[in-house]
Amino acid sequence: MSTQLPHCLLGMFDDDFSLDDYKGAEPRWCVGCGDSAVLAAVQRLCRDEQLPPEKTVFVSGIGCSSRFPHYMQTYGFHGLHGRALPVAEGIKLHRPDLHVFVIMGDGDCCSIGTAHWIHAIRYNMDMTVLVLDNGIYGLTKNQVSPTSPLGMKSNTTPRGTNLEPINPVSVTLGVRNASFVAQAVDWIPELVQNIVSAAFHHKGLSFVRVLQRCPEFLDGRYDPWVKDPGRMLLLNHKDGIQTSPSLASVYKNQEEHDPSDRNRAREIASVSDPIPVGVLYRNQNVSCYENPRGPDRLYTPDVVKGVLESELDRFTIHASGGGGD
Repeated sequence: MSTQLPHCLLGMFDDDFSLDDYKGAEPRWCVGCGDSAVLAAVQRLCRDEQLPPEKTVFVSGIGCSSRFPHYMQTYGFHGLHGRALPVAEGIKLHRPDLHVFVIMGDGDCCSIGTAHWIHAIRYNMDMTVLVLDNGIYGLTKNQVSPTSPLGMKSNTTPRGTNLEPINPVSVTLGVRNASFVAQAVDWIPELVQNIVSAAFHHKGLSFVRVLQRCPEFLDGRYDPWVKDPGRMLLLNHKDGIQTSPSLASVYKNQEEHDPSDRNRAREIASVSDPIPVGVLYRNQNVSCYENPRGPDRLYTPDVVKGVLESELDRFTIHASGGGGD
């Protein structure tokens, strides 16, 4: 009895993960970058849900936001520009037991990764997708992105861009198999936390766009909305998120929006002032691609080891001179 008790207690403490258990390398983002707010929300989610780090994977492409996996003490895959989604889909298909998060920037998702984005929505695999949208190519130092505001001057558009920006939320809602679509802003951390949590608990692909500030190349872009809470529209519903009393006292412009109403969700998504934040659409009845297509057994370490040993045994040279093939 005395030898078993310490072992049991050790197991209990090993399963109690703290916030520090999810913190990886020191973030190198610019001071004031919205990426930091999302990182904090995700780390708190992992702690609150007690996600085993060895069962959690963060996949990213290329860009400022795509450094995210380096800052998480979990498994991570820092991939190619625009290719985060197919990598994540491969991971989820072969290891459906893992918690898979995908981190992309606006250029990463809405430019070179557009085809993967659209088809990932169709597949509706069970993963949480966060698009950190600052409206600029920041890592490569100030080039216009698909979500840059009309007239913005950059290194690639010195006279100002003459293209209307793409709306990732509206596009996602236009794909038939969309099952969870939400929008947040980096300067309301409580809402970021609640939306990321709702996205994680959704069974299917959760698409979350986070509008965020870039202090280096688009400083002040969202100042009118930051300084005037009345220019924000908070979406409330029992099947979405609920605004806390303290937040409601500041952000009084609210709407009771049923996220099952796709037509209303599209109307809300098309509005840029006030900026809508919350869960726009949610449908739990969309099937997940990995369910009918998933493997008969999980590719756990024991399974992989067993397969390798079985194959290697075929070529074993025995002392008697016999062997495998």
